[in-house]
Amino acid sequence: MTLLFALSVGVLFGSGAYLILKADLLRITVGIVLVSNAANLTLMSSALTRGQAPTYPLAPGVQVSDPLVQAMTLTALVIGFAVTALLVSVAFRVRTSSGSVDIDELSRREQETERELEREDVSV
Repeated sequence: MTLLFALSVGVLFGSGAYLILKADLLRITVGIVLVSNAANLTLMSSALTRGQAPTYPLAPGVQVSDPLVQAMTLTALVIGFAVTALLVSVAFRVRTSSGSVDIDELSRREQETERELEREDVSV
């Protein structure tokens, strides 16, 4: 079971890192989501012990599962969802304002705009 978690975390993290290196804002967003999910799986796999639910009254001598890992993973999922929504909205805004989500093209346009502004400053 631990090997399955390790392989799935490795595949998710590798795929996410590959997508983050692409020049498309939407692929970068998907890559960040995959890396976030890989981190959540790593966190969950760190506490793979089975036990009684951590509610009182506890039975004496019975192993109890760790509630901190579950709480931290739930918090990480909520934060990851918020970051994903923010990244998608920023990518959408960039797409509507510039017509492209390609980072290389956006960089070229920004350099051209800077050159035009410098020419205007010199001519004034």
